[in-house]
Amino acid sequence: MKNKSAETKSKSLPGLTGHWISRAVCLGAVIVTCSSALAQNLYVSGMDASGGKISSFTWDGLESTFASGLRQPQGLAFDGAGNLYVADYGTSIAGSVIYKYTPDGARSIFAAGLESPVGMAFDGAGTLFVSDSDSGTIYMIKANGARSTFASGLRHPQGLAFDSTGNLYVADYGTSIAGSIIYEYKPKGVRSIFASGLDRPIGLAFDIAGKLYVSDYDSGKIYEYKPSGARGTFASGFAGPVGLAFDNGSNLYVADSSAGVIYKITPLGVKSILGPNGTDGSNESFLFLAVKPAITLPPPAP
Repeated sequence: MKNKSAETKSKSLPGLTGHWISRAVCLGAVIVTCSSALAQNLYVSGMDASGGKISSFTWDGLESTFASGLRQPQGLAFDGAGNLYVADYGTSIAGSVIYKYTPDGARSIFAAGLESPVGMAFDGAGTLFVSDSDSGTIYMIKANGARSTFASGLRHPQGLAFDSTGNLYVADYGTSIAGSIIYEYKPKGVRSIFASGLDRPIGLAFDIAGKLYVSDYDSGKIYEYKPSGARGTFASGFAGPVGLAFDNGSNLYVADSSAGVIYKITPLGVKSILGPNGTDGSNESFLFLAVKPAITLPPPAP
């Protein structure tokens, strides 16, 4: 693993050291969502000089604020009803919390008492799974707010993703087993190692063919895993990739934390910055991405 100690003194990712050292602007999670082909937007959790917020971006890069007044928002996830869940790290309300936002922006506390919630993902039954990095635990939280432990004994769990059969994949940073690893959990909690030998895996996302994509922060690469576990490099040359998300056109979006931009990569590997100028890139640091199910993209220009 590369020595990033100098970097983490000025820009730590949550849960990796147990502390967060903020930058001037730190954008967190990104979600693609839409109610129609013409209403698709990109939701981003982050921070600016005024504090934590959730921003919405159009595909040409125009930004609006969906919610503000957060501390250090991290992972995002939508439920089936279109409510947005936000992991807010370092709040003063009974530890870190998960907020729930209705589509019109009304906020309530969904869960509290967490140490450092990072990644989030819903299973097919509508149960929210949360990686609590500092405690090394994966929690499952039902729609009524009842919380239980799904898995423990992890080092620093980061991104979460479910495959089409309900298996949960967890990026665990800082393990001692051939570098950092990706665990696979069966629905009943049986764990196995899916992939090892990574530097610092953080973001996870499945494409429609069932291949798992992993952002490896320290190496600046996006790896592609077939269901068999065979690995290939899908894209490289990133400054610090974190969050990943697919749209239904099979384009992959990558939050490049250190570069401060969101990249779009076509299925053929063509990479571009989202929007005409990206997202400023000055003192910005993106984290996790997720996609609302059943999104519809507008047809491509002729």
